[in-house]
Amino acid sequence: MKNPYLKNLNKIEFVVTNACTGKCKHCSEGDHAACGERIDPQIAADAVRRVAAVYDIKTVMTFGGEPLLYPDAVYAIMTAAKELNIPKRQVITNGYFSKNADKIREVAKGLAACGVNDLLLSVDAFHQETIPLDVVKQFAAEAKTCGILIRLQPAWLVSATDDNPYNVKTREILASFAELEIPENKGNVIFPEGNARKYLAEYFTVTLPENPYAEDPRDVRCLSFSPNGDVLDGNVYKQDVMEIIRNYTL
Repeated sequence: MKNPYLKNLNKIEFVVTNACTGKCKHCSEGDHAACGERIDPQIAADAVRRVAAVYDIKTVMTFGGEPLLYPDAVYAIMTAAKELNIPKRQVITNGYFSKNADKIREVAKGLAACGVNDLLLSVDAFHQETIPLDVVKQFAAEAKTCGILIRLQPAWLVSATDDNPYNVKTREILASFAELEIPENKGNVIFPEGNARKYLAEYFTVTLPENPYAEDPRDVRCLSFSPNGDVLDGNVYKQDVMEIIRNYTL
C-alpha cells in the first residue's frame, strides 16, 4: 500500500553535489566549494529503479551545485531512468565543468548515451560574472551536436520583464546564443534566500517571490535526494528507500 502522503509522487530529483564552479550572488544555497561530496551513483540508480517500480514516475532530474563535476553519477541515474522508460530525463547545469575540449565533448556524448533528453543550461548575468561564456557555448554546441534537447534557463531578478541592470545583461547573454539556435526556457524568478538575500536585498523590498521548489509535506510529489543520501526523514545509505517512503509521516 502506498504512503498517502506520497500518493501523487511522480518525480525524482538528485542534488548530485553541492560543489559548484560558479560563485553566483543569486544562489539560494549560498556559497559553494569547487569540490565536495557527491551522491553514490549505484545507490542513486537503484533508488530510481525501486521507486519507479511502485510509483508512476514521469521525471528524473539531476542538478547541483554543478552536477557535471561528477558525470558518472549523472550517467548512472539517467541510464536507470532510460531503461525504465521514464519520459523526462533532465539535467540542470551551468555548462562549466572543464575547459578541456576533449572532456567537454566526452561528457556531451555521455549524456546523450545515457538518455538525457532535456538539458537546461543556466545562463544569465549572475552565472556569467564568474563562469566563462565561451566554454559554456562550446558545451552547448557539443550537446546539440549529440542530439540532446537543450534550452537556456535564465534567472530573472524581480520579474522577467523588469529592466534592472541584471536583467538587461541577461537578455544580452541570451541573445548571444542566437547563432546556436538554442531555445529559451522561461527560467526562474530569484527568491530571497542564501546569497540572494545577502547580495540582492535591495530588490526584495515590495513583493517577495516565493520559493518555487517548496513542497507540501502532506502531498509530496517530488522525492529529493541530497548528496549525503538524505531523503524525506531518512537516509538511503542506511535504509532501503521504500522503507523510508513507507515510514514517512508528519
